[in-house]
Amino acid sequence: MSAISSVAVLTNPMSGHGKAMVSSTKALGRLRERGVDVVELQGATAAESLALARQAVADGVDALVAAGGDGLISCVLQAVATSNVPLGIIPGGTGNDLAREFGIPVDDPVAAADIVIDGTTKTIDLGRVGDRWFGTVLSSGFDSRVTDRANLLRWPKGPMRYNVAMIAELAKLEAVPYRIELDDRTVEVDAILVTVGNTRSYGGGMLVVPTARPDDGMLDITVVGATSRFRLIRLFPTIYKGTHVDIDGVDVYRSARVRLSAPDTTAYADGEPLGSLPIDISADPGVLQLRCP
Repeated sequence: MSAISSVAVLTNPMSGHGKAMVSSTKALGRLRERGVDVVELQGATAAESLALARQAVADGVDALVAAGGDGLISCVLQAVATSNVPLGIIPGGTGNDLAREFGIPVDDPVAAADIVIDGTTKTIDLGRVGDRWFGTVLSSGFDSRVTDRANLLRWPKGPMRYNVAMIAELAKLEAVPYRIELDDRTVEVDAILVTVGNTRSYGGGMLVVPTARPDDGMLDITVVGATSRFRLIRLFPTIYKGTHVDIDGVDVYRSARVRLSAPDTTAYADGEPLGSLPIDISADPGVLQLRCP
């Protein structure tokens, strides 16, 4: 694409307990220092942020930049997917997993702003549920209950919130019966969690779906079967390395489409609630343009 000369920067002031505002201010300064025309956007609600993002796409900016976490990016995806306007990221959230996947620095907003200007535009896939796209991982079961709890915590900050929430949820650990309908088979299993990945990580770098690739037109599914609390605790450290998929009782599948069914189970994608199962999930190939190093 042509050189980046004008961008809209959408900031979520609540991301990262205020980190996004600090990061956005530094990035805005850098963009202007380098001669880029900048329009600053800030929505009071998710709906207002989405409306602002859609208007920026309609106005034809060279890039729409999300200054915040995966929740804000999830909102912006609904505006930029299938458009010719690339997404830029200034990480400022708790997990920042989409930025991590593509090597965008999570603690250096000036360097992230330089990537918006000097980087390349990569075409990637998105996951889709109904009319909603997601960029990273869809979670259900134990991990979605952990997300519920983590979202309520005000301390500790950062990825440690997820660790604290995990420990709290272990007290109520139980497997639920899943029906997982894939392209070529149907799997029925009692599982602790089922995650569907367009990319590899959630929760600030936990490689829960280490086989996922965001440019292959497929979704990767990690299934953790029924297990004890003690064994699940031992599993946690391996998730950060992605080696849990080599352990007995953990299975991985690949499919372009997935239907998940389980009783009393909610789903999250990019850390945002999607609703109760059953849900239908698909891979949408090549629908996002992303500014990368």
